[in-house]
Amino acid sequence: MPGMSGSPISLNNPLVVQLFRRSAFVTSISWIIALALVTLIVASLFRRVNTFNLSSAGLAEPRSRTYLRMGFGVLWLFDGLLQFQASIPLGLANQVVAPMATGTPSWLHALMFDGVGIWNNHPIALAVGTAWIQVGIGVLLLVSNATVGRLAAGLSVGWATLIWLVGNGAGGIFQSSNSILFGWPGAPLFYVAAGAWLALTPANFPERFSRYTLRGLSIILALGAVLQFLPSRGFWRGGNANALTIMTSNMTRIPQPHALSWIVARVGDLAGTLGGGFNIVVILWLGLCAVGLWLASARPLLWPTRTLVVGALFFWVTTQDIPLWGGLATDVNSMIPIALLAWCASPARRVERPLIRHLPVEMRSSSGAVVASFASSMVVFSVITMGWASVASAESTLFVARNGTAAAVNTVAPPFSLTDQQRVPYSLGEHPGRYTLLTFLDPQCWTDCPLLAAQLRAVRLDLAANAKIDVVAVAADPYHESIADVKRFMTLHDLNPIKNFYFVTGKLAPLQKIWHSYGITVTSTPTARMSIHSNYVFIINPKGRLKWIVPDEPLSNWAGQRSAESEIVTLLHESGVR
Repeated sequence: MPGMSGSPISLNNPLVVQLFRRSAFVTSISWIIALALVTLIVASLFRRVNTFNLSSAGLAEPRSRTYLRMGFGVLWLFDGLLQFQASIPLGLANQVVAPMATGTPSWLHALMFDGVGIWNNHPIALAVGTAWIQVGIGVLLLVSNATVGRLAAGLSVGWATLIWLVGNGAGGIFQSSNSILFGWPGAPLFYVAAGAWLALTPANFPERFSRYTLRGLSIILALGAVLQFLPSRGFWRGGNANALTIMTSNMTRIPQPHALSWIVARVGDLAGTLGGGFNIVVILWLGLCAVGLWLASARPLLWPTRTLVVGALFFWVTTQDIPLWGGLATDVNSMIPIALLAWCASPARRVERPLIRHLPVEMRSSSGAVVASFASSMVVFSVITMGWASVASAESTLFVARNGTAAAVNTVAPPFSLTDQQRVPYSLGEHPGRYTLLTFLDPQCWTDCPLLAAQLRAVRLDLAANAKIDVVAVAADPYHESIADVKRFMTLHDLNPIKNFYFVTGKLAPLQKIWHSYGITVTSTPTARMSIHSNYVFIINPKGRLKWIVPDEPLSNWAGQRSAESEIVTLLHESGVR
């Protein structure tokens, strides 16, 4: 993970995966079922179940609207299911979103990294909420041709816009390497367009929808052709310097079906071999489709949409690599939404009659109402979950992924007596009724120890001013254990104002005995600039009994620090310290 010290966290950390699956498939489903039952009861009381989807406009829904609603309903549903991948909580923000911020304007870069920080503070809650809201939107679009479906479409506009900006970096429109082959201008933008049309009444179909959608796609394809033509994009180069060759080489390193990898690699090699020749084909396809779609917006021309759909499917496979691999795929990329929009807006759809429903009206209405109740509950649950997470304390997910769970124990804490930073004697447990938060710090350390000290400072500030707790750090460097050393550390890391904070030290022999009694290994040499020691935090109750042993290899980023702070504060709260 970017900005994290030490070895990287596995995106499939077993503890996090277990937490995610329990939250997604046990806790969440229980709440969704409960909300759905309430929704059904309310709908029954207002006699809405047997009239669901029976408006005259809905029954006569134009076929182009039906196809658009069902097509993007399936896409939203599929995207939501992708969010249940085990690596999403730990990987989405750092492996997907953060790299997309490169090259974006400062305002967008700040917005995206605010989003990364919020996600890393609440990876389980936000991953679960994101998955269920997208599943809910998809199901609502599939089952409702009337008001509920239009509301879901409106919600999809807002949600897709958020994804496009924060999660997709505005589709790469600000990046110098953007290309329609690589996803420009961002798949979520087409979800926004589809949702905006579906939020309108069916009266806007098929004529207006077809005309304006084809013209909009025409403009996007024309701009795509211009970008493809620019020498700076690298598509005119030959050999391994070709932009498409480089991209396909990177994509085929992701585990995927061998046949697909072979196809993608061959197309990449062909682009490098032909150089500008392959790029000419791409530009001609984009230009031809752009002109054709503009003409088709006013004439019954079928070849432009067919040409676009066939080409989009080809490039979806060969240049976008059917982007469902690697455990972090969040959507199907841009070519499928482009093709779907073009196919639904085709002049052929303008003259087609509404689809014939074969199920009895009553069955379609009641079953649709039941399914919509559950889908609506998914959306409501997700909105509440994500809203609550944004104001709640950080999760301890990153901490658990890094360190594992704290060990609950019940044994006598080894006593000691040393001298604090003010040259005052301090003995463990000398203040009756207080808990002790104990760790070991090297006064000369500039890596992990400042991070541990920052955690202790944050934990103490999270507790009440009159909280019954001592925060104690024992010097852990055999060659830098003087009072001057610990005082310098206290000043450098702003620990002096922290109430009841004691950085204690003493002669080497007593220190070594204390290190050993708490299982702390300390390695150093006379010429070393700092020691290497094991990092733990110990929680000791007022009776001098050790209650928790907390392994703590600190993460250097803000979210990792907040996660560790949350874990320690939670354990203290469970012990009765507020």
